[in-house]
Amino acid sequence: MKRFNKTFLTFLIALLPLMSWAQIDGEFIKPQGGKFLLQNATVHTITKGVLTNTSILIEDGKISQMGSNISASDAEVIDCSGLVIYPGMIDSGTTLGLVEVNSVPETVDYQEIGNVTPNMQALTAVNPNTEAIPVTRVSGVTTTLTVPQGGLFPGTAALINLVGYTPDQMYAGFKAVVMNFPNSARRGRWDRRSDDDIKKDNEKALKEANELWEKAKSYHELISKGAELDYYPEIAQLAKVVSGELPLMIEVNAASDIQNAINWVADKDAKVIFSGVKEGWRVADEIAKAKIPVITGPVQDLPSRQSDRYDAAYSNAGKMAKAGVKVALRTNDSENVRNLPFHAAFAAAYGMGKEEAWKAVTINPAEIFGLQDQLGSVETGKVANLIVATEDPFETRAQIMHVFINGYRIPLSNRHIRLYQEFLDRSPGLKSN
Repeated sequence: MKRFNKTFLTFLIALLPLMSWAQIDGEFIKPQGGKFLLQNATVHTITKGVLTNTSILIEDGKISQMGSNISASDAEVIDCSGLVIYPGMIDSGTTLGLVEVNSVPETVDYQEIGNVTPNMQALTAVNPNTEAIPVTRVSGVTTTLTVPQGGLFPGTAALINLVGYTPDQMYAGFKAVVMNFPNSARRGRWDRRSDDDIKKDNEKALKEANELWEKAKSYHELISKGAELDYYPEIAQLAKVVSGELPLMIEVNAASDIQNAINWVADKDAKVIFSGVKEGWRVADEIAKAKIPVITGPVQDLPSRQSDRYDAAYSNAGKMAKAGVKVALRTNDSENVRNLPFHAAFAAAYGMGKEEAWKAVTINPAEIFGLQDQLGSVETGKVANLIVATEDPFETRAQIMHVFINGYRIPLSNRHIRLYQEFLDRSPGLKSN
């Protein structure tokens, strides 16, 4: 974490009235815990079909009962007649909580100095009071994977639920060491390296990755035998990948790099997830054969090559899913994580289909993260991360009426909404001459 200077501390103090809680009609409203009975809704369970005229009882942070005839005298009853209930959406790749204002360096905390920092914990850097969190959750996104950025091994990503006073309270039970797979292509139009230089840089990065992996294997073997080793936090964290304690999330995008990454992990006994995967559609069958799950996105993006069709990014997720790849979606954003439902809607419209698109933002990421018994669908016993809407939230006209995270009823307000309400009916207003 970066140190706060006096100027930034003053900036934070000025923001305090806007942080932590929602403000509705001049009052600050906290997330509300308790027992809730959502009555007479159409419930889209994701895993067990659509249930009509169904009620859900929430208590102790979980879904305790579901059915058509549920009563609870001590519960707050919420009439959901004519409304739909879905599981809260999961964005599987963001920097939410690690960025407040991109142009203010003191508020950007997703990257550490150095090329190899796998021990950097994104969870410790999360700011629970970031303004982007209430902006995100009123759109139906209840859970996000917050991911460090940077070098070859930039850090350890963490899954968070978007409610809580501290990062530990927000932690949703999944972490993964992040690797940026060496890129054999140009990094962009500004990349003026020669082809030989690109090849040399790629070979050098792969060599470093292999050397680090061997060190991690040796470290794990020695620790397993009871050896006492010097403090080496970077290798100690990578050793958790070697041992299977933590998965390795590999950011890789170009088709040739995806193939190289598949070959690189083939002889490694590690849990692997691919992220990014912009050109996954080109090698979808190979990814499916390797049985590697994929987190892809943003969907609303430009093609990676000028020769590609305009809809290459839109159809990428659907083509991989049809090939048999387990696909989850991400926005790869911070302040615009709220747009996840529209990224999913584009994927649905361009070949994925609505059912698979919903899985890609609910049960698929839950399964990829090993949390399918807690998140990703509306089922008895699961964490009460739920959204109640007027219709399918993929539709732009849909209105989110209620949001529950960890069983807490979330106030539907944020800085955007407060500003809209303030200026919608300006009173007192200035008279024009």
